[in-house]
Amino acid sequence: MSVDAAVSLIIVGAGERGLRYARLALAQGARIVAVADPASARRDRLGDAADVPTQQRVRDWAELASLGRLADAAVVATPDHLHTEPAVTFLGLGYDVLLEKPMAQNEADAGRIVAAADASGAHLVVAHVLRYAPVTRAVEALLGDHGIGEIVSVQHLEPVGDWHFTHSYVRGNWRNEAASGPVLLTKSCHDLDWLSHIVGSPARRVSSFGGLHEFRPERAPAGAGERCFDCAAEADCPFSAWRFYLAALDGPDPWAWPLTVVADSHTREALEAALREGPYGRCVYHCDNDVLDHQVVNIEYESGAVASFTLSAFTPKAGRMTRIGGSRGHLDIVGNAVELYRFRDGSSTTVEMPGLVRQGEAPVSTHDDADEELMRAFLAALRRGEWSDLPTDAHESLRTHRVVWAAEEARRSGSVVALGH
Repeated sequence: MSVDAAVSLIIVGAGERGLRYARLALAQGARIVAVADPASARRDRLGDAADVPTQQRVRDWAELASLGRLADAAVVATPDHLHTEPAVTFLGLGYDVLLEKPMAQNEADAGRIVAAADASGAHLVVAHVLRYAPVTRAVEALLGDHGIGEIVSVQHLEPVGDWHFTHSYVRGNWRNEAASGPVLLTKSCHDLDWLSHIVGSPARRVSSFGGLHEFRPERAPAGAGERCFDCAAEADCPFSAWRFYLAALDGPDPWAWPLTVVADSHTREALEAALREGPYGRCVYHCDNDVLDHQVVNIEYESGAVASFTLSAFTPKAGRMTRIGGSRGHLDIVGNAVELYRFRDGSSTTVEMPGLVRQGEAPVSTHDDADEELMRAFLAALRRGEWSDLPTDAHESLRTHRVVWAAEEARRSGSVVALGH
């Protein structure tokens, strides 16, 4: 393909992530030639924005696959439990594929996807967006200068945030393991991937602890109802959907995520109706959720370095926080800001990435910059036919997913699990 040629894509799944990737691709000069999604409103929202022919706006991935190869690459952003078959099928048709994380719900299906890429010779890129974030490049540069010596230990916190957790993992699509997967997989597989990338060594052994502490019926306050809008305890509940979503409606961007997934119509009346009738108005103590609300993962790497990863619902929504301890110094990373401290002379260097968003005094990293850089790298690889510049490949993505499954095995069995390579 000529460097100047417009890359063509199909979008398989036009929900929040699929639409996000599509908009980034369009902004970077790509063409969207087909879209598959069971919801006509989502199909047409993207189809109209990208001038997709009506006959190439279809209900599901199988119908789209039946049309043959229409584009250079496919973006697969279906629900997590529906990743495997479309990814395998489009790789088999010769599409290069950008696959939203997690790869699949289990190791066997993830292995099928990688095998399909190997068999077809097509390229599979898993959306481990943290590897593409500008702050990661800053960390790589500082580590490359050997300012902290050899990495010895890492502490990494993902502060999911109270409202984000209740939105996505109590009331939302990722609340139930049978329907989506454990929260460590659906929320944090790219954190464990990022740790492997930064440490630069395969994981050797894993242990894990965690549980579902708060969002259970026995924790409900006295008088709690099934839904927030008619609940006697709503006024004092820290997790009131009524209070949170209606306040978000009065924010600077009233129909940004997460309101976009709560109600289709951009009116207060539609939002109130959705909270009275839909899943996002349910009491957090009376949902069908079972995913953990807190978890710790401990990892030993083959280099001898160790890392601890903590996921917690019981925080403000904030940027990830990481401390990397080296033999000659340490790095502190909070959101998009990085500080290097040197033991030799006590000096420090601070790098603060452009576009930093602040929540009070705390830097907050969003997905936006990482998503944009991921799409830029994917399109550049398609244009040049050169994939070696990407920071990960299909086999590495599978290896780091295995750390997640090993951690879940360790948590459930109360053991330390060794990983093979």
